[in-house]
Amino acid sequence: MAPAQQQPTGFALPLLYRFFFLVLEPISALVGAYFCHLRQARYLELLDGPSAAAAGGPALGTSVAMSQLANMYLFFALNEAVVLRSTGDMRVWKAVLFVLLLADFGHLYSMKELGPQIYYNILGWNAGDLGNVPWVYAGATLRICFLAGVGMGTKAPVKRQ
Repeated sequence: MAPAQQQPTGFALPLLYRFFFLVLEPISALVGAYFCHLRQARYLELLDGPSAAAAGGPALGTSVAMSQLANMYLFFALNEAVVLRSTGDMRVWKAVLFVLLLADFGHLYSMKELGPQIYYNILGWNAGDLGNVPWVYAGATLRICFLAGVGMGTKAPVKRQ
């Protein structure tokens, strides 16, 4: 009987990508989930203080939608922390990070009602804006770099099973 061929099971991942995608960003998404589900009034204050104050706390429908958003943050965190950790297949990594890049663009687009300054007025950003704008810019930039192969170097030897 012929010996089974060994299949490649991994690739060399630069430290920056590994730290950001597998540790930092999943933790950040969990923080977002926490605030969306358990600190809803504070999340709304950070998103748009004047409208949050006028509302006097989230309405039932808003509360449900925020809990659903918290679930999406949890899903985002699990995709990176669990799915990406479980595979060394570059195709899976590229597919997951491409989908998350689309989500980054959707996240930024969803903030358009706050006005165009939300995207560039650094001095006007509060703590919530920092998590919603430059943090998303950073994640999207790293995803674009990863998908373009930046920092990946030449093909490194892969681990064999």
